[in-house]
Amino acid sequence: MHNLLIKLFPICRSITGNGVRETLEIIKNDILPMALYEIPSGTKVFDWTIPKEWNICNAFVADESGNKIIDFKINNLHVVGYSVPIDTYVSLSELQEHLYSLPEQPNAIPYITSYYQERWGFCISHNERLKLKEGNYHVFIDSSLKNGNLTYAECIIPGETKEEIFLSTYICHPSMANNELSGPIVTSFIGKWLMSKPRKYTYRLIFIPETIGSITYLSQNLQFLKKNVIAGFNVSCIGDERDYSYVASRYENTFADKIASHVLSTYYKHFTKYSFLNRGSDERQYCSPGVDLPLVTLSRSKYDTFPEYHTSLDDPALVTPKGLLGGFEFLKKCIDVIENNEIPKEHNNNIKKIHKKENIIEEKTMNNKKYRITCYGEPQLGKRGLYPSLGNSSSGSSISTMMDFIAYSDGTNNLNEIGKIIGKSVQELIPIIEKLLQEDLLEEIY
Repeated sequence: MHNLLIKLFPICRSITGNGVRETLEIIKNDILPMALYEIPSGTKVFDWTIPKEWNICNAFVADESGNKIIDFKINNLHVVGYSVPIDTYVSLSELQEHLYSLPEQPNAIPYITSYYQERWGFCISHNERLKLKEGNYHVFIDSSLKNGNLTYAECIIPGETKEEIFLSTYICHPSMANNELSGPIVTSFIGKWLMSKPRKYTYRLIFIPETIGSITYLSQNLQFLKKNVIAGFNVSCIGDERDYSYVASRYENTFADKIASHVLSTYYKHFTKYSFLNRGSDERQYCSPGVDLPLVTLSRSKYDTFPEYHTSLDDPALVTPKGLLGGFEFLKKCIDVIENNEIPKEHNNNIKKIHKKENIIEEKTMNNKKYRITCYGEPQLGKRGLYPSLGNSSSGSSISTMMDFIAYSDGTNNLNEIGKIIGKSVQELIPIIEKLLQEDLLEEIY
């Protein structure tokens, strides 16, 4: 597993492009047979649209002496993801407007993206940024942004029954080891292990770009998944040597919740259970209102909780052979429990909504109104000016309350109930409701 990580680490991946294809082809040829699919740019997938395809060959910033002070070929995190091509000279003050660094982690190069707004930029360690001197700098990015395809891969491993266990992991980040590669590597080797043994259940493994990939896959397969999937696991950040963790489903009551809780409490002394309010990966889509797949996220160090997250410090030294083997064994134990029926199995494919009432009566007051989001999956808030266009490790913090409100607006909870679940007052929610109603993303249910 670690050898595969070393092989894949240098590849520059994004949500589209040749880096994704190269990564998937290596996994396909070396570890796990799977089918690759291409979805054209401009395709509507629920409330989203497949973006243009981005590829990059080279990029650098050079000083007046021709010295490359930032070089994409040394570290592909140096370029803001989806940067448009540019070849020009700029002053230091203008260059500073396009640079990103982390004063709190001065030796780390941050990972920054701009998927849905065209711009260019470079990432640099803060210590190196402080060394920049006045003068003119040569800025060069050899990239392309044009109509192409989003690529994902799927492997279906048949069992005795058509009931399915769904495993999802993401391929969309450049050179980061735990946040990017540990998930697909562990999932690939789990698939290889599954193919070597008798199976009661059918296993569906998908390798997708995060967020837009899960939305795309759901738009094509939602009804089938709702009918057949009895448990699912989103596999992310599972290769370091720290404690294990999982992110629960929206109401924490699916078969997958039972499996994760059982395995962790039985086999591991220290672990962390995170509420759905702490979500951040593709469980956001799989557990969203109207989708409601029985799925949880499995990790060692959960994304956004470890200091190396979304920086150049997330390198192959952080993800060890021992760490990957531990992640593999964690996921394998979950599957063994399912296959051997070690805990009672629930066949209900839909979340049992603990707040649902048999009869919804019309309420006159604002506090008791119920709301339902009008699209499958998360709405694309960015195109409506409701979400930051620049992606970094904290880009969603300013709108977390809006995202939490959306997650529990499934038509079963009134405003008071949602406020209690997400820890916000009704007064804090009213402006959010008004914005969502203006954008036709919300409807009132009586």
